[in-house]
Amino acid sequence: MKTKKLYIVAFTLVAVIGLGSMASAQDRTRRIDWREHNQQARVAAGIRNGSISPGEASRIERNEARIRRDEFRAKADGVVTPRERARLNRELNYTNREIRRDAHNDRYHRW
Repeated sequence: MKTKKLYIVAFTLVAVIGLGSMASAQDRTRRIDWREHNQQARVAAGIRNGSISPGEASRIERNEARIRRDEFRAKADGVVTPRERARLNRELNYTNREIRRDAHNDRYHRW
């Protein structure tokens, strides 16, 4: 009987620690999640007002899918390292510039 209780306590402890580390990884990407959401809203607005074509939106969506995949891999071990976070931010910066370029379609030149 004591062995069974010991196993239950050990399992509960491992589960609590595991879930805590996963929650910690998600907290560390809150800003990245916010940026992804903001960029998706910008693309949707661009499609609605016609400044982003369906082809451009498709290309941007592929980039966003890659970012989500990389974020999932970064969170897989329960810890998002500064290097992984920097890579995700670089990818988001690239996509951000791409959305702006596609939305404006060279209407604004720096001459």
